[in-house]
Amino acid sequence: MKPGTWERRLYRRAHPFAYPLLRLLARRGPVVRVPGLGVVVNDAGLARGVLLDGETFRKDGPGSSGDLWTPILGPSVLLNMEGPAHRALRGRLAELFTPGYADRLCAEVLAGPLAALADRLGRGEPVDLVDTMRVMAGAVICAVVGLESRSEDDHRSMFHRGEQIVSMVTLRTRTLAPAQARRAREVLAPVGEVAARAYRAGDETTVMGRMRALGISEAEARGAAGAFFLTGTETVATLVPRLIALLHDAGQLDRVAADPALLDPAVDEAMRVSTPTPVMLRSVHAETAIGAVAVRPGDRVLLATHNCCQAYGPFDLDRPHPPELRRLWFGAGPHFCIGYPLAMAEIRVVARTVLAAAPLRILRRSAARGVLIPTYRELVISR
Repeated sequence: MKPGTWERRLYRRAHPFAYPLLRLLARRGPVVRVPGLGVVVNDAGLARGVLLDGETFRKDGPGSSGDLWTPILGPSVLLNMEGPAHRALRGRLAELFTPGYADRLCAEVLAGPLAALADRLGRGEPVDLVDTMRVMAGAVICAVVGLESRSEDDHRSMFHRGEQIVSMVTLRTRTLAPAQARRAREVLAPVGEVAARAYRAGDETTVMGRMRALGISEAEARGAAGAFFLTGTETVATLVPRLIALLHDAGQLDRVAADPALLDPAVDEAMRVSTPTPVMLRSVHAETAIGAVAVRPGDRVLLATHNCCQAYGPFDLDRPHPPELRRLWFGAGPHFCIGYPLAMAEIRVVARTVLAAAPLRILRRSAARGVLIPTYRELVISR
């Protein structure tokens, strides 16, 4: 199996109509205006330039991601903010997710699940890495929002809540219908209530308690918890099975297992190929140009991150990433993913546990339908 064959299958199963269109647009040039869709950017350097210019290309205008998430999360959740208010809130929240804190949080929360995973793999049992990652991601997000839970079913349920909301979105979605937004708020309400209780308790060993100590308001903390919940579970949960599958299909699993220094480059290359954020949206606020295409206020810019990343070829563990490509899937500039240290900490600690059991084989796998981020429905591995 060539590396990338299953990745294309995952995308086609998740987005049977939008994905072929997205890849077709990649052949139309670095920037192309598409009636009814917007200005599509397929070049990594140009996409990074858009992301770095937060004054001209914003997240709080028509056609931006703000249109999508504000009806669900409220007006102040980083995902839909710009300017001084965004910088102030981001500056305070950034203190929560330092690499050191993220490592400690994951080590503490995942100690039991990781030990169980290592034991099962060590005994040669088949393990569905998709279900395993749902439990892991659910456990971490429970800890972040302040939900005290020790049950795998609770963790799966928490992951499923986020999946219910995110699955309402497709690559073509501009905004959720009123009924969808209402349903999303209903699904998210218990998460916000848990976060609010943890915030009021003020325990500074918790993320919500630390938000209170930093002077973040309860409304801001509740909105931030919702944003972390929606954006932080599926990215991690989908990436680890895809990472292991890509390494397996490329014949590089044993190599990375034997050399820990290769893990971070392997994760970056797997993210480039899988592109956990295949599309990013911005709204134009001043006349300018993206490459050779003029844009004006009100235009919708669709950064085809997946096209930008795929332009560099198939999975290759030894491929250097040029500056314009560097972690583009996490954004750039003022909106670079604030949860990046936590995501990487979780990915690393789970991947190390899986790789420690190498050599591994894939017993069976299948692609998921009806999801925003392409993923496996199951990926069963064993020694």
